[in-house]
Amino acid sequence: MSDHTYPKLHNATWPGIVGKGPDSEPVIPLDTMLEMTAAAEVDGVKFDGVDLGLLDPHININGSDDDFKKLADKIAGHNLNVGSLVAPIWGGPVLGSDDDRKTFVEMVRKACHFGKVLREHGVRSYGVIRIDTASSPEQWAEDIAGSNKLIVKTFQEACDVAADYNEKLAAEGEICWGGMHSWKTMVDTLEAVDRSNIGFQADMSHTLLYLLGYNRPEDRILPQDFDWNDRETLEKGLEKVTQALRPWTIDFHVAQNDGTVHGTGSHDKTGRHCLATDPDGKLNVAHDAGYWLRDENGNQTKSFEHICWDGCMFDNDVMEKQQTWNDILALMIKVREQHGWD
Repeated sequence: MSDHTYPKLHNATWPGIVGKGPDSEPVIPLDTMLEMTAAAEVDGVKFDGVDLGLLDPHININGSDDDFKKLADKIAGHNLNVGSLVAPIWGGPVLGSDDDRKTFVEMVRKACHFGKVLREHGVRSYGVIRIDTASSPEQWAEDIAGSNKLIVKTFQEACDVAADYNEKLAAEGEICWGGMHSWKTMVDTLEAVDRSNIGFQADMSHTLLYLLGYNRPEDRILPQDFDWNDRETLEKGLEKVTQALRPWTIDFHVAQNDGTVHGTGSHDKTGRHCLATDPDGKLNVAHDAGYWLRDENGNQTKSFEHICWDGCMFDNDVMEKQQTWNDILALMIKVREQHGWD
């Protein structure tokens, strides 16, 4: 067992919400997510913290500072810290109306304020604010130039707000978000926003789908008849995507994917998150995490102090088994053993 202390190992709480609700399975309460995270243990190693989705019913972003402090105390009571935060921007799609874009920026401000309260309360010393466009690739394609202009302007305004709180924004590349649905459109978006406090949130499940060109076939990297047993070609594809996006990467999700898309509830189809032990997973997770955690010369980038497991849209009966979280923690530990530092 490695004695590396960085990156810190976090679990995400929003899988208890994403893909759940009235049109799917019941939401898993925040208390349950915290309890199962805190209970996970492998050879004496435990999770260091959680990343939070600032989403109802887990968290009321319009709550008071005292409410936020009580939540911070609850998390600390489980011996967990807080890292990155997901801004609840889906009520304000970037490619919607002017009012929608104002709502988007305001939700980023509220997320930054929440993060500030937690920092000052002593439970959050690292992490970013996660955003996306809350708009579909189909909306984006209706007027590509116009869509890009709106995305850049809105993200710049959000960055300026975040800068007032000394926060960085991480745009999550995912095939269901317009302007962020391929590796090329993601790079173009980040370059056009041109702010020092914006970067990329890489999720291994979603970035694998970039190689297949879902929702943007012209940006596909792997051949149409790709054989998943061809590890050499897969690694070359991973190298190409990470070389383009690694310089922007400021937040990182460990994940597995079986090469397919998936959606539940109201969530659009995106990269399917697979369990840590899924035999159909196409990634050698601990090894392939190195494409993001190390540069082209094999040196650790140390661009973020923690990594997080994001396992959205698993069935509740899977998520409510403690062994699920122990298996996830075991895989996270392997990532740190191979790529960690002190």
